[in-house]
Amino acid sequence: MDDIKRLYLTESEVNEMLTMDMALEALEEVFQARSDGDVPNEPRYRLAAGKGSLNFMAATWPKKGWAGHKSYVSGDFRVSLFGTNGEGLLAVIAAGRMGQVRTGAASGIATKYMARENASSVGIIGSGYQAETQLEAICAVREIEHVKVFSRAVDRREKFANKMSESLGVNVFPVASKESAAEGVDVLVAVTSSKEPVITGEMLIPGMHINAAGNNSWMKRELDTAAIVKADLVACDDIDQARIECGELMRAAELGHFSWESAVRLDHIVAGLRTPRHSDDDITLFESQGVAFEDLAVCGRLYDMAIELSVGTLLE
Repeated sequence: MDDIKRLYLTESEVNEMLTMDMALEALEEVFQARSDGDVPNEPRYRLAAGKGSLNFMAATWPKKGWAGHKSYVSGDFRVSLFGTNGEGLLAVIAAGRMGQVRTGAASGIATKYMARENASSVGIIGSGYQAETQLEAICAVREIEHVKVFSRAVDRREKFANKMSESLGVNVFPVASKESAAEGVDVLVAVTSSKEPVITGEMLIPGMHINAAGNNSWMKRELDTAAIVKADLVACDDIDQARIECGELMRAAELGHFSWESAVRLDHIVAGLRTPRHSDDDITLFESQGVAFEDLAVCGRLYDMAIELSVGTLLE
């Protein structure tokens, strides 16, 4: 094993290599493999760490020869990638940009398999950096013609609309309310850190698909319980993690308006084991938690690409 190259990849190196298409391919592959039982995943753990918390999440993919974990405090993200055939550590990868792209890609995969085939309009609530890759991924899997964005800060939603219109070549319009962002759209995205719902049951219309991408804490709720009840199908990237992190589903379950037994794994939909919609009028919901096997799939590909391109710093 002396010929194993152990690398450190910086944020700038990751950014140069990682594309949305690459992330979408990696996630589609890992969701398929997970449906076959090939990708064990450990939900996120949080430990008190002064003013913040130490976050730790892990997954393995033996058929690929990969195992890894992501750990972070105060937004300083790192993935440690290991070989499963005696190689030991393969890479330490700065994972801020990686996480942004893979979070968008997860919603892209959900949209590809759950939204109506003819979906062409998007509403986004939230205009931060995560919102950018949400829209990029959706535009990669559907022919999107019209986008509306709302966030509380007028200048931020206007800046987002201008930037994304130029980068994606689609019409993105800032709107003055979350209700306006949701009105009449085929795909509705929430990517906020809100503790109070930004999507209500009244905002959902027949045929809509919703990606809830900002809720990864029991303290947060992007959808109210009425919206959960209105959904014909609720899918999660990992149900075990959603049970301890997805505030809106936890709240709905506590009130007796949602059963965890009704939740569907996204990998089962990708693999064709579950049908996401029975008619174009069905309302579908994807609850994205951001899970370790998604990180592993993307970082494994980044390591392979870095070796091929001679990118990265060798670790002793």
